[in-house]
Amino acid sequence: MPAMTMSYSKPINIQAFLDEDIGSGDITALIISAERVATASVMTREAMVCCGQDWFNAVFAALNTEIDINWHVKEGQWVEAGTVLCTLSGLARPLLTGERAALNLLQTLAATATQAHHYASAIVGTGCKVLDTRKTIPGLRDAQKYAVACGGCHNHRIGLYDGILIKENHIMAAGSIAQAVAQARSMSDKLLEVEVESMLELEQALAAKADRIMLDNFSVPELQRAVKKVAGACELEASGNILLSNIREIAETGVDYISIGALTKNVQAVDLSMRIILGDEE
Repeated sequence: MPAMTMSYSKPINIQAFLDEDIGSGDITALIISAERVATASVMTREAMVCCGQDWFNAVFAALNTEIDINWHVKEGQWVEAGTVLCTLSGLARPLLTGERAALNLLQTLAATATQAHHYASAIVGTGCKVLDTRKTIPGLRDAQKYAVACGGCHNHRIGLYDGILIKENHIMAAGSIAQAVAQARSMSDKLLEVEVESMLELEQALAAKADRIMLDNFSVPELQRAVKKVAGACELEASGNILLSNIREIAETGVDYISIGALTKNVQAVDLSMRIILGDEE
């Protein structure tokens, strides 16, 4: 069964992002004449995967539909430090007002895509796929899931509604792995995954015929044993304490997937700058 995929919708929550920043109005921008025009350029100070152009564009479109944005790099493109990403032109007030919200979105999604790029690059040729998790920034679930794919990794379930992941507490509440799987099967035909913490639990999940088994914090030798034990009967996913420094070794054990929360929760925003040059009044 393949990794889950999602259909990415157009940017949402843009007005909410603007509302939290603008509130009752951008009082600083009022020092600029309403007719004053300006040009602007956005540059990255570090190497990155460009991601989030639609979100960036949507911020300014919500403020003034006549702002022109010309992108000089493609979405998903790797760019070096010092690259001018885009240029803008239009009325100065909305350019100034939208700057922070637009950059916040662009630098966060670019950071997520860049993180994903590094992890995906580390396991090239192994046949394994890197998955994200639900450890996303609140309000940016779809956007970060998109950014993960933009960077070359893959999406795990998007939310609690499109996949079953039976964990320790579910097992305890249901009584056993077998009972938890049976109850889940009776309610849904979606991908059913069981998280296990030992070889004994692996055998139980395998006997219950889970679609996928998540091997939580297994050592490399344990992962190798698990792959041999399962022998392709179901998919295997490694998770827990996986870093760029050890991901290739884990991928080479033969697991199908590796899930990493750090793709979305441990991102450090890319350093971007937007320089605005005021022109004449219209």
